[in-house]
Amino acid sequence: MESLTMGNLMFLAPEIAVVSTGLIILLIGVFMSPRTKNVLGYLATLGVLTALVLTVESFGTNAALFSGTISIDALSQFFKLVFLAVALIVSLAAIKYNENSDHTEEFYTLVLFATFGMMVVASANDLILLFCAFELASLATYALAGFEKQNARSLEGAMKYFIIGSVSAALMLFGISFVYGATGTTSIPAIAANPAILTGNPIGLVAIVLLIAGFGFKMALVPFHMWAPDTYQGSPSVVSALLAAGSKKMGFVAAFRVFILALAALQPDWQLAFTVLAVVTMTFGNVVAVSQTSVKRMLAYSSLAQAGYIAMAFVVMTPMALTGSIFYTLAHAFMKAGAFIAAAAVVWMVSSGKTDRLDIPDHLDNFKGLGKRMPFAALSMTIFVFALAGIPPTAGFMAKFVLFSSTIQAGMTWLAVIAILNSALSLFYYARLVKYMYFLPPEGQKIRMPFPYAAALLFAVAGVLAMGLWPEPFLQWAMEAAKVLV
Repeated sequence: MESLTMGNLMFLAPEIAVVSTGLIILLIGVFMSPRTKNVLGYLATLGVLTALVLTVESFGTNAALFSGTISIDALSQFFKLVFLAVALIVSLAAIKYNENSDHTEEFYTLVLFATFGMMVVASANDLILLFCAFELASLATYALAGFEKQNARSLEGAMKYFIIGSVSAALMLFGISFVYGATGTTSIPAIAANPAILTGNPIGLVAIVLLIAGFGFKMALVPFHMWAPDTYQGSPSVVSALLAAGSKKMGFVAAFRVFILALAALQPDWQLAFTVLAVVTMTFGNVVAVSQTSVKRMLAYSSLAQAGYIAMAFVVMTPMALTGSIFYTLAHAFMKAGAFIAAAAVVWMVSSGKTDRLDIPDHLDNFKGLGKRMPFAALSMTIFVFALAGIPPTAGFMAKFVLFSSTIQAGMTWLAVIAILNSALSLFYYARLVKYMYFLPPEGQKIRMPFPYAAALLFAVAGVLAMGLWPEPFLQWAMEAAKVLV
């Protein structure tokens, strides 16, 4: 193993910035009163922003650290951008969520440790390191999902998340053990270098089934999605943003490395499985979302559909399809995180006693006349849902255009047609939400949105519009990331 040098540490500067900020917040938060703990939110935001700048500056770097177990390449750097962008949005919005809370330092420490785990997953070039980083991120998000201990829905969602997550972790580890048993190594490049061992061995097929089940949980692919609707609805809205926009992408980057790189020799087997999963997931998510009256639950099922679109990359497997899928992960991070933060602003409005409907704070009825009550929240939500539906000139349109057109170019027109029809269906329930916000009378007076929510929404809106109006640099980064896989 290489010695730990200053040069090696510089490659890991973003991760060090995130975990150091988390530890500092945990240590100093113990000695602060609830009234002064708001400063921890700004400190967390500064730490994430520093890591984001360091990642952008180092984009294009290639290095293998610690005997090749960590790979710093365009793929890992791109997904670090995704995770840090989501963490920045969540950290900003959580300043208001944690106002006068006794547990502010615990919240931010868990968010930062979860982000750190996701970043390590993006760089992991060894199955054991990948699994350990997966579990670090998962354990932190389990606690975050149940952070509101007095909220029955939060506890129920966290319990489902924990139980199903534990089972999926066991299945993933079981699959890794089969791969190790057949190849004698957990190194992803070493497994890829010996394809004949797995192709001629029934253990390879068993490993694929177990690994798809394990990763399918994190990616929220049907039928491994059972935890997602309840967890996204029950969790604090800022945590739902982290889960839907960040944690889910961790599953995708891990699956990219494991299936496309390590298990490339077994492509015919896992490609068929992902074809079925992608079609079923996007269709099921959109169909069920139509009937939802809880906005967070609707966004949860919408998130399943978006996962189905991203999973199309495993089916098409051309460089442009991989580029489109990777680009989609960043676009979805801004769109979905922003949508949940807009929902968080409405939940805050309801919990502050400014609306009558308290039984389900994120109910559609609470969005009536939002365009007059909180204009920026309504405008932001409109941009996010139209972007999710693929309306130009947003990031969602560009992502779907690249992904769907590459699918047609690869001769899979049938798959593109299914995806386009699903996108058209999604426009129905997104438009219904917009109707409630702008065309129904408000049930209350105009109120001022808290600054942290407004700042988080502004950053997310800027990301969605920048990727839609000026997609070239982002597509270039995604193209560089895709080259790692082909």
